Amino acid sequence: QVQFVESGGGLVKPGGSLRLSCQISGSVHSIYRMGWYRQAAGKRRELVAVVVSDGARDYGDFVKGRFTSHRDLHKNMVTLQMNKLEPEDTAVYYCYTGGVTYRDGTSYRGESWGQGTQVPVSS
Repeated sequence: QVQFVESGGGLVKPGGSLRLSCQISGSVHSIYRMGWYRQAAGKRRELVAVVVSDGARDYGDFVKGRFTSHRDLHKNMVTLQMNKLEPEDTAVYYCYTGGVTYRDGTSYRGESWGQGTQVPVSS
């Protein structure tokens, strides 16, 4: 089982920037997909950014070049740099993992999310 430690959320003004970080702890050997989802009030959870272990990246359509996600494979850490934030980006942002292999050789192919960090974008 993985443990998520998310940080970096908080109030930001429109046009501003914010950087989220997520550290995975536990007896993890490797993670196939790692990244971020978000959920705004009254809406479904949606993909923000996912980085695959081979370096491939996938971003939500709404990102439009404003956000960048990076992974540190050795530290099992992922970040999300968000620029030009808009009020529509207001949501709870969740760290995400998909496909985890543990040091004991077992694996979990499903998806997991952290507890989330609030990102309100408002003047």
